[in-house]
Amino acid sequence: MGIDVQNFAVANLRRRPEAAEIGGFVLGVDPGTTSPYINYATPLPAARPGARDVAALIGAFRERRLKPRLEFAPDAAPAVQQALEEAGFTVEAMHEYLVCVPETLTMPPAAFPVETPSTDEDYAAIDAALSEAFGGEFAASPEGAARLRRTEESGGAVRFVRAAGGGCAGAAMCSAPAVETSELAGVGTRPDFRGRGIAAAVTATLAETTLARGARSVWLEYGGDGSRRVYERVGFRPAGTRLYMSLEA
Repeated sequence: MGIDVQNFAVANLRRRPEAAEIGGFVLGVDPGTTSPYINYATPLPAARPGARDVAALIGAFRERRLKPRLEFAPDAAPAVQQALEEAGFTVEAMHEYLVCVPETLTMPPAAFPVETPSTDEDYAAIDAALSEAFGGEFAASPEGAARLRRTEESGGAVRFVRAAGGGCAGAAMCSAPAVETSELAGVGTRPDFRGRGIAAAVTATLAETTLARGARSVWLEYGGDGSRRVYERVGFRPAGTRLYMSLEA
């Protein structure tokens, strides 16, 4: 599965508003933000970069005033980690990823409707709810709401559960499929609404939607044992790891 996930990473970065291929790497940039979690690079599968390739990649980040950062499946490009470490990159994290296929997808009982956003107010509410869900790790903004709308309108999917008093209780998104797979990300529930099955409902609905559109699989990363159990209940299974590396200024 690692090669599928890495091929997806390459294809997904090439869809960024600005993308560049540099010495066996693809750098994807959204000029609307300087976030290193949106602007990063990934190697081509089986890439074997040399010191000049890595230096050129660092230069491309520096020219754009961005932090050099990469995300990739190490088993699909095993020579890359050492090349990056020799240039001073360090490991931020290594995360296991889970994969769901049609045969494993399990829809939970319908406790509440999962909706598709349709208005600017919906997208703004989702962006605000995810900001709160992730402890303010990123600030809600018009640009964030616009990125969510672009995801939905460009072949991906955004789904949410509406709060009883209005706004959004929890949400997540799936990128548009590439190489027959899609990444499900940003699963978040506001603290006051946790423990009600919202994350499971949104995750399962997104997987069902994406698989019905022709994807062969959907994959995601999880942030702890609690969230892993949620994802496993709706049909996600362990399949590999992803490595995050960056270079400090």
